[in-house]
Amino acid sequence: MSKKKQPQKLWTKIFFLFVTFILFIVANCYFSDLLIHQIQSGRGFNNEFISLNYTQNTGAAFSILHDYPFLLIALAVIALVFLFSYIIRHAGTMSYYGIFWLSLMMSGIFCNLFERVQLGYVRDFFSLNFVNFPIFNISDLSINISVVAIIILLIKRTQLKQLWNS
Repeated sequence: MSKKKQPQKLWTKIFFLFVTFILFIVANCYFSDLLIHQIQSGRGFNNEFISLNYTQNTGAAFSILHDYPFLLIALAVIALVFLFSYIIRHAGTMSYYGIFWLSLMMSGIFCNLFERVQLGYVRDFFSLNFVNFPIFNISDLSINISVVAIIILLIKRTQLKQLWNS
C-alpha cells in the first residue's frame, strides 16, 4: 500500500515545485516592474533605512564579472539545470519546505538570467541607506533568503539526526 502512495507523493512534490517556481517568477517580475515604474515616475521612496534607486548591473553580486556576460549566463543555466535535476531525483525524500526554498532560489536565478539575456543587464533598485552596500533586486533577495533558509533546514536536520543517534 505504501508503494502506491509514494509515486503519488513524488508527483505531488514535483507539481508543487513547478507551481511555486512559476508563482515566484510571476511575483518577482510583477513587483520588479511595479517598483521600477514607481522610480521612473518619481514616486519611489527614500528613508533612513532603504530607498529605491534604479541601476543597470551588467555583472553579478557587487558588480563582479561585469565583463563576462556569457559566463554569468552559463553559470545561471548550469545552476538551474543542477537544481532542477537534484530536486526531481530526490523529491521523494525532500520536505515541502526544502522544495519551497529551492524553488524560491531557482526563481531568483531564473529572473536574473532572464533580464541578463533579454536586456543585457540586471535591473537593481533597492539601496540600503544605513550601510555602504551594493544596490540589489527582488531576485537577489530571493536567492539570499532561500540560501539562509536552506542552511537553517540543514542544521535542524543534522541536529535531529544527532538527537536520534545519541
